[in-house]
Amino acid sequence: MIRGWYTGASGMNAQQNRLDAISNNLANVDTAGYKRDVTVSKSFPELLIRRTNADGVYKTSVGSADAAPIIGKLGLGVETNENYTDFSQGSFKITNTNTDVAFNGKGFYVVQTPVGERYTRNGNFFVGKEGILQTKEGYPVLGENGIIHVDDDQFVVNEDGILYTKDDMTEIDRFKVVRFDNERYLKKMGNSLYSTNDIAGPAYIAEGNERPTFMQGYTETSNVNVVNEMVQMIEVNRAYEANQKTITSEDSMMGTLWQKVAVLQ
Repeated sequence: MIRGWYTGASGMNAQQNRLDAISNNLANVDTAGYKRDVTVSKSFPELLIRRTNADGVYKTSVGSADAAPIIGKLGLGVETNENYTDFSQGSFKITNTNTDVAFNGKGFYVVQTPVGERYTRNGNFFVGKEGILQTKEGYPVLGENGIIHVDDDQFVVNEDGILYTKDDMTEIDRFKVVRFDNERYLKKMGNSLYSTNDIAGPAYIAEGNERPTFMQGYTETSNVNVVNEMVQMIEVNRAYEANQKTITSEDSMMGTLWQKVAVLQ
């Protein structure tokens, strides 16, 4: 019966991790470029339950055999295997603002932060006082020639991500867009930023067919489906309550057992 406590508790912990991810997804449903988190759980290896007495043993011409030695399987609980980010494409929202640039396809903008280069899908930019194209948090956006400098917000971005002045169509720079071998393992840093690691692999410049198509005057919305997330939240709550009731039942049976033993003694 004590095993049942641990099995129920492991289920509660796994559902709590799922609930945290779902809550974070719902909180960022209106965040431009946000990508939903997904929690994956796995069960512990199951054990086969066998009889320990002689019931079911029958004689044969060369000895004896057990008619049904295996009773069934015993589950030992569940644990959170991983949390990963779903980078599926979000829909597009028209803003008619020149500094808003979204792209259709895989890839990430590169921004300069005090701790080094970081990556984002949020193309909701603005022009700072120094004429630097920045994120809402004030991080400079990088082009292939370094920090992107523009005179004002009157610039044009073509489908390849090249910025031009609006007056004489002089080329300013080209957005630096990078890809990763295993982008699902990028680590979220907050403020719609990501950092890479050994599993995700180093960033490399997206060229050719790997380079996305840019759309000026649009932002990419989050890929969170509110209805699906709410349905999953209901499932999590019911699973959590079921595990909780299991622990309560196990505790009640254990209490009864202790009372009976005390009376017999």
